Amino acid sequence: MGTDAGAPLYARVGGQGFFDRLVDAFYDGVRADPVLLALYPEPADLAPARRRLALFLAQYWGGPTTYSDERGHPRLRMRHAPYPVDEHMRDRWLRHMRRAMDACVADAGVRAELEAYFVSAADHLRNA
Repeated sequence: MGTDAGAPLYARVGGQGFFDRLVDAFYDGVRADPVLLALYPEPADLAPARRRLALFLAQYWGGPTTYSDERGHPRLRMRHAPYPVDEHMRDRWLRHMRRAMDACVADAGVRAELEAYFVSAADHLRNA
């Protein structure tokens, strides 16, 4: 992993592989959480959701624009509107993402950047 504080987080964490590992660890938690898993339209096959989240996060943090190239503007609130995201669901989502960060993020500065974004995004997506 690079340590150039001026570089995008994508580069500092080593690129797409980091986001793939983070998202895999996150979805391992989701798969074991029947309440959160019930929100997924295809709970038996989380591979497409894993890919979308990994691509989105990579792009958000300065990586390639594959997510937008394939899906257009992220429009996170619109894409999550059909699913009831209340405070309880937000907290469950954050719990699994924090566990994924525990497993994948050694650098405290990177962890703080990710944490700040994930809390803000999870709050923004509440709709119930």
